Amino acid sequence: MCLRFMDFIWGFVLFKRITLLVLMVLVSAAPILADEKSDVKAIKKIFSEILPDNTVDSIKPSLLAGLYEVVYGAQVLYMSGNGRYVIQGDLIDLKDRTNITEATKSVQRAKLVSNIKDETSIIFSPEKVKHTITVFTDIDCGYCRKLHREMDQYLAQGIRVKYLAFPRSGVDTSSYYKAVTVWCSDDKQAALTAAKSGEKQERKTCDNPVKDHMKLAEQFGVSGTPTIVFDNGEVVPGYVPAERLSRMLDNVKQTSL
Repeated sequence: MCLRFMDFIWGFVLFKRITLLVLMVLVSAAPILADEKSDVKAIKKIFSEILPDNTVDSIKPSLLAGLYEVVYGAQVLYMSGNGRYVIQGDLIDLKDRTNITEATKSVQRAKLVSNIKDETSIIFSPEKVKHTITVFTDIDCGYCRKLHREMDQYLAQGIRVKYLAFPRSGVDTSSYYKAVTVWCSDDKQAALTAAKSGEKQERKTCDNPVKDHMKLAEQFGVSGTPTIVFDNGEVVPGYVPAERLSRMLDNVKQTSL
């Protein structure tokens, strides 16, 4: 009976100590949580002022003390809590030899790629698909034309090619109207092949995704064409021969979304 009573006493004392410890942790964490909430609010405000055409996907403390990781589209910035200072560049973990920024970007790019609807793309597909690539292309780009001339080689490697339009010269230019004409054609594949061969086509217009593709290219940070994107979000700038690209795709690491 005495032992049971003592067990009860010690149990009660232990419970009070644990409860007190939990309360102390919560009280000490409260200012941190409040500061983080205030920082996120300040960063959102500054971000909306400097990049009004973009939407923040996430803001969270980075692995570098004092800085927040700001993700929008497939782009990453690091900002101070008051939103005054910003760093644009890669955060490298020297111990693990990993590019933390690129890993975040790859996840975001993979999400964006997975959301691209087939009906907005121009697709060339082999009978048996082994891999799929998304290609930002400019009809007047020399290496884009070279890639397209070798389409049979990519298809022979089991590579499915999804084209998105990225006229580098911008909106209301010759390249832009060529892209719009292709995407407004009944036979988009034939129109794209003809355009990349230098054939002149009668200008067409319709409700088209070219501007959306250009905005997506901006989110990806595309600056040149062709730009190849793998399903895991990895980006390969420039032309790559079919056999070499196939080997790269065979060795690609999958990204968890």
